Amino acid sequence: MSDQRTPTFARSRRGRSHGRRFQPLRRAVKVPVWGDLGIRIGLALSLVSMVVIIHWWDRTGLVDNLDGEVSFLDVVYFTMISITTTGFGDIAPISDRARLVEALIVTPVRFAVLFIFVGTAYNFIIKRSWEKFRMARIQQQLSDHIVVLGYGVSGSESVNELVERGTDPSNIVVIDPNEDSLTGAEALGCNVMAGDATRDDILKAVRIAEAQTVLVSAGRDDTSILIVLTVRHLAPDVPISVVVRADDNEFLARQAGANNVINPVRFTGLLLAGSAKGAHIADYLADLASVTGRVQLVEREVTPEECGGSISELKSGGRGLRVYRDGTALGFWEDGCAQLQAGDVVVEIVPTRNGHTNGDAVSG
Repeated sequence: MSDQRTPTFARSRRGRSHGRRFQPLRRAVKVPVWGDLGIRIGLALSLVSMVVIIHWWDRTGLVDNLDGEVSFLDVVYFTMISITTTGFGDIAPISDRARLVEALIVTPVRFAVLFIFVGTAYNFIIKRSWEKFRMARIQQQLSDHIVVLGYGVSGSESVNELVERGTDPSNIVVIDPNEDSLTGAEALGCNVMAGDATRDDILKAVRIAEAQTVLVSAGRDDTSILIVLTVRHLAPDVPISVVVRADDNEFLARQAGANNVINPVRFTGLLLAGSAKGAHIADYLADLASVTGRVQLVEREVTPEECGGSISELKSGGRGLRVYRDGTALGFWEDGCAQLQAGDVVVEIVPTRNGHTNGDAVSG
């Protein structure tokens, strides 16, 4: 689902970087849960059987303190109490060879069997129970959160930018089908889930209907539009921003329910064209887009104190650019901006203070 992959640990705009972790070459193992459990039990039984055979072969080095005869049943019994370190003492090794076998063969097997059963119990019981408990705790705290669907280049950059702008990472949920891609988001402190964002159960698990906003960047336009459709079905009122790369898919994304459609190819073209008309235009646009710049675009509702005033007299001290009123965009030069009304949404340029602003940056 992710677009072009970032390094294992994402880099922020300020140059911070997290250490890289070695990623071995691997391929998914298509073994069901019960198949994996069967393999583990089979391996443990094979090790126990091997020790039984060795003890039976070396039974002359054992002594039964009860009847003096070591039968096959006694060998099985002695093997089990040896591996489980019970040690009743009724059967014991007496020859040097038998004791050497216990030290060099049975002891390593004992540890191997112990690790197999402990690991199995952890994976199938303890780990799953703990993960379900943690997930339930996280879900209880999810409200008015930001959901990022796809953690490729665009998704990771958006998460880094949100964190830089002061968003609490614990208020961000990242979903991507690639487990390795989520490492960077998890290192930042975000909530992460490996899964397919086109599935209803995955989105319901992160309480999509109670999200503040949803950011979609799946890497493929068709996947992104399908995700938008799924989100809009589950969360009719949640704002959705989506990245698409083909011009003819922008209309489809809006029809699917996206509030903001971002075309990085078109934006790059705008930067290139701007640089042709002036050496500093592209630099200023990039300055607006990043929290590390000197100025920043902010979208917010007008305050009661600003109602009745002009867009040029905003109490924030910013420069008003546009007013959104009843679905209509009004430029600062138009008459409608001379008298702000309750419910108006204003877009303004504000100076960056200590790397952060007091508003929410415009995403589209």
